[in-house]
Amino acid sequence: MTTVHVSQERGRHLRRRGSGKSQLLLPLIVFAAVAFTAFVYIGYVLWPRWPTPRLDAPALPITVAGVAFNLPPAAIRVPVQRRPGAQERVDLAFLWPSLEPPDPNAKPPAPGPAPDTPQAFARVFMTIASGGDTLAPADRALTIYPRYTAAEAAPGPGGLTVVAFRDGTPYQGEDLIYDDPAPSFFVRCTRNRAGPVPGICLYERRIDAADIVVRFPRDWLRDWRMVAGNIDRLIASLRRAR
Repeated sequence: MTTVHVSQERGRHLRRRGSGKSQLLLPLIVFAAVAFTAFVYIGYVLWPRWPTPRLDAPALPITVAGVAFNLPPAAIRVPVQRRPGAQERVDLAFLWPSLEPPDPNAKPPAPGPAPDTPQAFARVFMTIASGGDTLAPADRALTIYPRYTAAEAAPGPGGLTVVAFRDGTPYQGEDLIYDDPAPSFFVRCTRNRAGPVPGICLYERRIDAADIVVRFPRDWLRDWRMVAGNIDRLIASLRRAR
């Protein structure tokens, strides 16, 4: 009988201790939750933010790989990149042939037959990024690309020379196109295939430590001198103080 009584007393004592611990633990949980919420709120309030400029605002001073540019906000395709200062990469688009930024208030085309030059390709797309440790585009065209091209060249549009990249290489399905006999204009282009998407050419330039890559339809190579001249003027305008 004594043993049963002692066991009952011990059980009641343990239950009281457990209840006391639970009562002490609950305020700690509430305090921790409140502290965490306050920490998140303070972090949200103090986290640095950049005001998003209006798309019709003046050009933004942006540096990429230490190279200064003045870029119109309406031409910057990624909203988070529409801020001044140093950035690792900027993606842009310009109307062709005016080379003006796209109109942010432009309405989508009305339904109907597609025009001869689809709206999606009546523009050029540009990327500015750090060149890193890679070879400059001109050096790459002269020293790296020939390792992967076919032996025979073919005549191309506007008097250009076309050399296909071999199958099984990193550039399979593309062509290297350049002016001959003293190459100064190089583009790497995908081939035109059936369907609405044309072949696309990459025109690359390096300015100090920054690489500029411009993408445009391969069909424009019929007047490649005009294309090259306009792109060079566009790049020069982005470096000019505004």
